[in-house]
Amino acid sequence: MDQASDLRALVQASGPAGTVAGSTSGGTRIMAIASGKGGVGKTNLSVNLGLMFAQEGKRVWLFDGDMSLANVDVVMGLRPSHTLGHVLSGQKRLSEIMITGPCGLQIVPGASGLTDLANLPATVQERLLRELLNLEEQADVLIIDSAAGIGANVLPFLRAAQEAIIITTPEPTAITDAYALVKVLSCARPMPQIKLVVNWARNEKDANLTARKMAELIHKFLDLEITILGSLPEDEHLMVAVRKQVPVLLAYPGSPYANGVRKLGRQLYGHTPPKNTHFSLEHFIQVLGGLADRRTYAVS
Repeated sequence: MDQASDLRALVQASGPAGTVAGSTSGGTRIMAIASGKGGVGKTNLSVNLGLMFAQEGKRVWLFDGDMSLANVDVVMGLRPSHTLGHVLSGQKRLSEIMITGPCGLQIVPGASGLTDLANLPATVQERLLRELLNLEEQADVLIIDSAAGIGANVLPFLRAAQEAIIITTPEPTAITDAYALVKVLSCARPMPQIKLVVNWARNEKDANLTARKMAELIHKFLDLEITILGSLPEDEHLMVAVRKQVPVLLAYPGSPYANGVRKLGRQLYGHTPPKNTHFSLEHFIQVLGGLADRRTYAVS
């Protein structure tokens, strides 16, 4: 209770819910990119979508939220000297570990091998949350590249975000695991806006079929409507860019995958969360700190 009181006081001192005193950005848009299973292209979408927003003039933070296998820096060919682990240990401030990437993209390097976020000591959680209080003065968009699956390192970020962008492929295992992730999120109150992306589709017809089937299943069994953002094609340029450790949006800007990312970005611009949303900086901090009512997340 003492921790909860302290964190709420921190939030209230920063101004009205969802804003920070002196901020002119109107609030940070928080989107988490996730998948039911690994290896479906989640990190590549996070990196390239972040670059796309940055190229459009947005102030973008890309937060590597994979506490077990952080790899945003690998995809971008970066060699961070400090990571989120140094922030959690008290050795560094969040601003001191930030890396400025291409197009002004601000990257928070993740720390591989950390324990579950929910099981971190209260003092360590509070240290991270205090650092996040400065976010809205510095970013228009926060993109969280979460870990795959439905583990304790994944769900806090997704529940705290305004938008949960779920990425899957047409493979049955990916679809099944993505459905399981949506099922867990559907029990959150308030629930993030769930949006679906189909990756590595052989063609648009295949992608549309996969998305439609999954949306129908979610509607039938979870009584939930989700937004289908679109799809990303199979593209050998992406594999070459990954081996080069250069984001495909920069290495091959005219490639099918790069064009697909820009199309998805425009779709996201057209689905801006409503201003009267329950989601705010206060909500984000409370969920990450484990202060929200956990009973609302129980899966029946």
